[in-house]
Amino acid sequence: MTTKLASPKKQPKQGMLDNVMRQFDNAADIITLNPNIRKILEVTNNELVVHFPVRMDNGEVEVFTGYRVQHNNALGPYKGGLRYHETVDIDAARALAMWMTWKTSLAGLPYGGAKGGIQLDPKKYSDTELERITRRFTYALGDNIGPELDIPAPDVNTNPQTMAWILDTYMSTKPPAERSTNMHVVTGKPIGAGGSEGRDRATGYGVFLTIKFWAERKNVELKDKKFIVQGFGNVGYWTSHFLEKEGAVLTAVQDASGTILNENGISAEGLLAFSESNNRSIGGFADARPIESSEFFGLDCDIIVPAALGNQITAENAQRIKAYLIAEGANGPTDVEAEKILLNKGIEIIPDILCNSGGVIGSYFEWLQNRNGEIWQLDEVMAKLEKKLKESFSKVMETAKSRKVDMRTAAFIIAIERLEKAYVQRGIFP
Repeated sequence: MTTKLASPKKQPKQGMLDNVMRQFDNAADIITLNPNIRKILEVTNNELVVHFPVRMDNGEVEVFTGYRVQHNNALGPYKGGLRYHETVDIDAARALAMWMTWKTSLAGLPYGGAKGGIQLDPKKYSDTELERITRRFTYALGDNIGPELDIPAPDVNTNPQTMAWILDTYMSTKPPAERSTNMHVVTGKPIGAGGSEGRDRATGYGVFLTIKFWAERKNVELKDKKFIVQGFGNVGYWTSHFLEKEGAVLTAVQDASGTILNENGISAEGLLAFSESNNRSIGGFADARPIESSEFFGLDCDIIVPAALGNQITAENAQRIKAYLIAEGANGPTDVEAEKILLNKGIEIIPDILCNSGGVIGSYFEWLQNRNGEIWQLDEVMAKLEKKLKESFSKVMETAKSRKVDMRTAAFIIAIERLEKAYVQRGIFP
């Protein structure tokens, strides 16, 4: 689960959708994508908007708006997270669903792409209210989700508990004989509710692995390299945890509560313990000093890990970036104009659809285990995850070299070509 950042700069409503479309168009032009298939991939398959009432703890009823956008399922069931955040709207869901299609295709998974969530600030609600909101949203989605149709997962401000509520609600709508065969309707569940070992760290471990693979190719030692992280949720913490084990030094972190800096290093474990006792907030952490949030991206460091929300690295702050590598733990954290600036400065970007794909790969492993009645051990899950990510990373680097393009364009080319091949071989239903 990622975390929103402090005082986010207001973005245009079309920001993320515009970004993903421009990224798609760029790659589609390079490969001269079949124009008929291009028309299909430019639009979503299905878009669901639901308004549903929920009784609050004080007895009053509040009406919420939920979204589920299913972009494409040519390669398999729709797959993608559900987020609880004030920025959730139909355009954000469209953009994120498209990114999921490219992400699952790039990873070679038998999935399509979907995304959704509820427009709310979860900090304003009690746990019992969030449970009722989640269950009512699941009921409103009805048969639009399913283990072989559309498989949600955790995202911003949702977690294994959220998935357990969805699972229980969904199963309660099925006949008793079918309930045991529907465990894989969601992934990212608690271990006791059919979750997989390692799913909690899969996204952050994947971010770390792609950084490690990049460093190996560039003959760069990670030991003593300084990195900064935006967002200290699940992705930010686990990325920091694994980078620290390689000897890299976390020097700054930013989240909704502010930005903290310690040039000598911030302990990821210490910061996690503090944030868990401080309402998942880093504000007030004693072993680092607070700084202006506007200074974050311009800090002296080697690696930046944006693991918060989309459109955070913009044309306004890209000029100040001193790092030589950006590893996108979040979805769409770098806008198109900022990317041009960064690439011109020689800064490399490990794109989101590769960098944070460990989460959906881990979800696939959980789905497989539920589907086949298997239980894998942690070391087996992590080894499979590393193997899968290494294959994807190598393909992206080889395509970038052969096509003479940046890593994001290479990743999009691989993802789109796989979908194009599927449509060419299957044809279009008349």
